[in-house]
Amino acid sequence: MRFPFIASLGLLTLVAGCSAAPKPLPSLTDSQAAGSPRTSASSLESERRPNQPLDFQVKRYPDNSAYDLKGDRGQVVLLDVWATWCEPCKDALPMYAALQKEYGPRGFKAYALNVDEDVRAIPPFLEEAKVEVPILLDANALVSERLLKVRLMPTTFLIDRKGVVRHVHEGFAEEFLQQFQTEIEALLAEPAP
Repeated sequence: MRFPFIASLGLLTLVAGCSAAPKPLPSLTDSQAAGSPRTSASSLESERRPNQPLDFQVKRYPDNSAYDLKGDRGQVVLLDVWATWCEPCKDALPMYAALQKEYGPRGFKAYALNVDEDVRAIPPFLEEAKVEVPILLDANALVSERLLKVRLMPTTFLIDRKGVVRHVHEGFAEEFLQQFQTEIEALLAEPAP
């Protein structure tokens, strides 16, 4: 089995509790939007030193042009690792597009890093889920498995302006969005390198 986190997907789908349609982003001051995503940076620290910038290169979908994370230094980056067979991803990816629209003018970018072996599964998924964030391709899940140590789908990484992973969220539920917003606001408030 190429993806060790596939076995956990069924449990994640039950735990994640995604709704059928995305809703508008909650207000940062909305006290009813509770819930905190599971966050873990320890899996990354075992592979890299803390505060070390993340560095990888992959291809963009659909044109296979090169993407290098270093090119986004100075921006706050949300990197969501997903697959077409991941039900919670259908709800998460449109939400990240909403975050991109809200925070993009302030130096925020959102990307969706796909781990599917067959790229032919991507177009129908994108159409059904109404995905509007740039798609990156993780051939053979090398970045996801070896560098990022992804265990569940989706897993979302928030990367600061220096390229350092600051927050890791496994799974997805709409209640996570207030936490994402709080973290993004804090990262955007930090000075650019």
